[in-house]
Amino acid sequence: MFIALGSNIGNRDEHLASGRAAIAALNDTFIVAASDVDETEPLGSRQQEKYLNQMLAVRTQLQPAQLLDELQRIELANGRTRGERWASRTLDLDIVAYGDVVLRTDRLTLPHPAIEARDFWVRELAQLQEQL
Repeated sequence: MFIALGSNIGNRDEHLASGRAAIAALNDTFIVAASDVDETEPLGSRQQEKYLNQMLAVRTQLQPAQLLDELQRIELANGRTRGERWASRTLDLDIVAYGDVVLRTDRLTLPHPAIEARDFWVRELAQLQEQL
């Protein structure tokens, strides 16, 4: 399964490192591979700082909804506030794909519907596929 990390507020490198460490610390969860970190323009045509983005390949025993809860807890612990869509954020964690699971709920869609629209995700996923 794949988790995307992003940050465009404060010490972006530190926020990504904190996110990686917190994901690795989840019960029965292991980071298998990590893409390079990309610097990208913000989505949504907003005037913001650039993002740092990275993708992780992860093995976990957590079910998708449980994993989403944990990722949102990690975001909150790293100063993430939820408000306006496309707003700047200290840490953004998205489940991009969870194996072969196809899911559509009010909280989570798998695989993530924006995969093909984010060229940096496509690049990062390709890089991870080479490592696996």
